[in-house]
Amino acid sequence: MKLLMLMRKFLTGLLLCGAIVSAYGDVWDEVSHGYADNNGVKIHYATTGTGPLVIMIHGFPDFWYSWRHQMEGLSENFQVVAMDQRGYNLSDQPEGEESYNMEYLVSDVAALIRHFGSDKATIVGHDWGGIVSWQFAFAQPEMVENLVILNLPHPNGLARELASNSDQQENSAYARRFIAGSATDPDILFGGPMNSQSLSFWVSDPKAREKYVEAFDNSSFDAMLAYYKQNYPRVSEGNTPPPAPQLDVPLLVFHGLRDTALHSNGLNNTWDWNDSDTTIVSAPDANHFVQQDAADLVTTTLKWWLLSRQ
Repeated sequence: MKLLMLMRKFLTGLLLCGAIVSAYGDVWDEVSHGYADNNGVKIHYATTGTGPLVIMIHGFPDFWYSWRHQMEGLSENFQVVAMDQRGYNLSDQPEGEESYNMEYLVSDVAALIRHFGSDKATIVGHDWGGIVSWQFAFAQPEMVENLVILNLPHPNGLARELASNSDQQENSAYARRFIAGSATDPDILFGGPMNSQSLSFWVSDPKAREKYVEAFDNSSFDAMLAYYKQNYPRVSEGNTPPPAPQLDVPLLVFHGLRDTALHSNGLNNTWDWNDSDTTIVSAPDANHFVQQDAADLVTTTLKWWLLSRQ
C-alpha cells in the first residue's frame, strides 16, 4: 500500500510539471551515433555539437534521450555526448549481476572520454548517472573538468539521510524491493510488473514516450535491478559508510524539490565536501527528472555556468 501511495505522489508531481515545455527542439534526427569499447563491452552514445567535451549520464529508468533539451541548448558551444549506460537501449548488456558493479560503470565513462581522444570532460549525471558521476569524480578526479549532478545528493548526504531521516527511509522502500526482488516479480515496480510500458509511466510527452518504450524494449530489466543490487548504499542507523573522498572540482547541483525518491535534505553540507566552488540550484515545481521537468532552467543555467568557466 505504501508503494502504491508513493507512486501516486510521484505521478501527481509529474502531472504538475508535465505542462512545462522547453524552448529547445528535438535532437533525435540531428545527433550522430557511435560506440565506445570498454574491454569488449560496447557503450552506445549519441553526440552533437563541437567544442569542449561534455559527457551526460542518465539514470533509472531512462536512456540517452533524457538529455535532448540540454543537448540542443549546448551544441553551439560544446560537443555533447549522451551515453546509454550498460544494460540500457543500444549499449551491451553483459550477463551477471557483478557486471554492473560501480567499478565497471565508472570505467565505462573513462572509456568514453578516451574514445573521443580527450584527457578530461565535464561530467553530467542524473539519478544513477549521478551516482556514477560522483564515484567517477572520486576515482578519476584528473579526468573531471567540471561536475554537474541532478537529483542525486552527495554520497555523504544520502548516507546521512538514509540513516536518520524517516522520510528518506520510506522513500527508499522501492530500492529495497529492487534489491530483494526480481524483474519478473509481478509487483516489483511500485506494486506492478516491470515492462517497457510500465517503465515509461513517468514520460508525459506521448511522442517521447514512444521512443522510451522502444528503448526499454531493447534494454535488460535484470541489468536495471543489478545497479541496485550491486551499488545501492546499505545504510542503517549506527551503520554508515566512511566519508567519501574530498572533492576539488567546480560543482553544479540541480534538485527538483518535488522529488519523492530523494529528499532535498541530502543537499545539506554539500559545500563542505568540495574545496572548489559549489553551486546549488533548486527547481521548486520539478519532480525527480528535473532535466525534463525544468528543462529551460537546467539548460540555460548549465550553459551559462559552463561558458563562464571557459
